[in-house]
Formats: sequence, structure tokens, C-alpha cells
Amino acid sequence: MRLIFAGTPEFAAIALKSLLAAGHHIGLVLTQPDRPAGRGLKLHPSPVKQLALQHHLPLAQPRSLRLDGKFPDDARAAQLAINQANADVMVVAAYGLILPQWVLDTSAGQQKLGCLNIHASLLPRWRGAAPIHRAIAAGDAQTGVCIMQMDAGLDTGDILHSVHQPIADTDTSATLHDKLAALGAQTLLAVLAQARQGGLKPEKQAEIGITYAHKISKAEAAVDWTQDAAVLARQIRAFNPAPVVFCMVNGEPVKLYAAQQALPQNSEIDSVTRNSAMVCGTILHINQAGITVQCGQGALTLTQLQRPGGTVLAAADFLRGFPLHVGQVLA
Repeated sequence: MRLIFAGTPEFAAIALKSLLAAGHHIGLVLTQPDRPAGRGLKLHPSPVKQLALQHHLPLAQPRSLRLDGKFPDDARAAQLAINQANADVMVVAAYGLILPQWVLDTSAGQQKLGCLNIHASLLPRWRGAAPIHRAIAAGDAQTGVCIMQMDAGLDTGDILHSVHQPIADTDTSATLHDKLAALGAQTLLAVLAQARQGGLKPEKQAEIGITYAHKISKAEAAVDWTQDAAVLARQIRAFNPAPVVFCMVNGEPVKLYAAQQALPQNSEIDSVTRNSAMVCGTILHINQAGITVQCGQGALTLTQLQRPGGTVLAAADFLRGFPLHVGQVLA
């Protein structure tokens, strides 16, 4: 099958790699322009671009696809490349640019399947930019992957196939991302195989249970100790590896990479967690297992931390170079 592939991060690169391994012909790859990264802010190609270059695939990096937008020359060049590719279907995975109507129209029509999107949630739950983060933070027991027929709305198209994925209590956004990326690639191949046989049966999305996974902002990463410990534990997992929850200690931002809700195991923690007058953010207990901190409800044990310019360390190792004490209040 002849395809156009549009995607940018590693999630998309895994899907593109699977398409190539399955023998699909990639007539064009669309990916975001190179972005500055690292301390030197040098331009870095996306994972999809790197893979496309390795396989000598036709590549385009428009800044926008809107013909009436800020970069009309980019859009017109992309339009020409898309028309010349004459693909059976466009596959979209975490591309990062809105597809205007002309793209949807070009990819549709007789003998064409339109634009298919790999979305990392069970739609209509978690439409939008950050479905993996939001699912973990909300405490969802499961998520999954949907292959969706794209339309002009935000993740509102018909569902071609969906597969469920349990969310483990230990899952971070990094681990769940890897599971869903592999599942998405596998599910996409199954849908394309079914399409060859003319067996696709699109289903309308449910009109109830719609939620939106808004893009994660850095401001959300500042810890709020007045939250329940269970909520904070999920947030820390959801924001790992980025943007990473942090607290302020002696004026320094300390990143919190791992934590777990503390169960009262001694009379000291038990008594203070029942004390409603205790200031949220107060360190209750320190041992080899971690640093236990008072929350709005319950307590949280911090197990992996990082100070500015340092490496991520287990709590016991962190404390050797950054001493804390019981009764200290973290901001």
C-alpha cells in the first residue's frame, strides 16, 4: 500500500518503522521542522526525520499546512508534494500540526482511505494533545489505542479499531508511552491489512464520556502539597519524564521523579498524618526508603529526586549531598 506518513516524536517513529518493516511504500514523510535542544540550543531533527533519512524517504518539513496562514509557501510546497505522492492513505501519529480541510480532501475520494490517526487513548476519552499524561494523572485503570478516520474536528472522527491497555500502578508516562507506541503500530498494521480486503467498518464515537487532554504546561509541574497524597503520586508518575514535578527547597527547585503514597508504619507518622494542623509540605520522616512529606490528605514518600545540575538519585543517595531534616517545610 502506498502511504504518506505524518509524525514527529518517537511515538510516531515506532509506527513508521513498523510500516517499513511490513513492506508498505512510503511516498512522503511529513514532520515538524528541526527544533533547538540541549544547552547549546542546536537544531535537532525529530525521531521521524532521522528514520526517514536513514531509509532515504521523501521528506517535507512545513512550518504550517494552512494555505492562508503565516507560511503559505511552506503549505503550497507541501501540497505539491502530497499531490505528487498520490498515496492510498495518509497515516498521522503525533504530527503536531493541524491538518486543514484541503489535506483531508486530498487524501479522500475514490480508491483512497483518507487520513488515519493513531491516537493514544480510548476515544472519546482524552481527546487532545496529552492523553497519556492525563490518563495516569486522573487515575484511569486502563487506556488504549484508537485508529481513527480523521475529520475536521479535534479527535472526533470515526473509530476503525481500538485496543485496550491496562495502566499499572507503577506506570509513568515514559513506560506507558512505550507500551502504547508498540500497540499503536501493531494495531495500525492490522487496520491496513483489513483495509486491503475492504473490511473496514467505521463506528461513530460515543457522545458521552468526552474528556480533553490539554497540553501539559510547566506551571502544572509545581507541587501543591495541599493535594491528596494519592493525587500527587499519580501526578509525579504522569509528569515523568517531562515536565517533572518539582518542589522548592531552600530556594532551589528539586525535581521529584518517583514517590508513593505513605502508609503509616510507625506512631510518629500515624500521629502527624492525623493532625489537621500540620503544615502541608512538612517532612514527617526520613529513612533509607525515602522522605515522607505531609499532604492535604495522607503523606507521600519521595523516593527519587534530582537537584539542579545533578543526576536523578534514590532518596538515600540524594540526602548525602542535600541534607534535609524532620520538621522542615518544603515549598
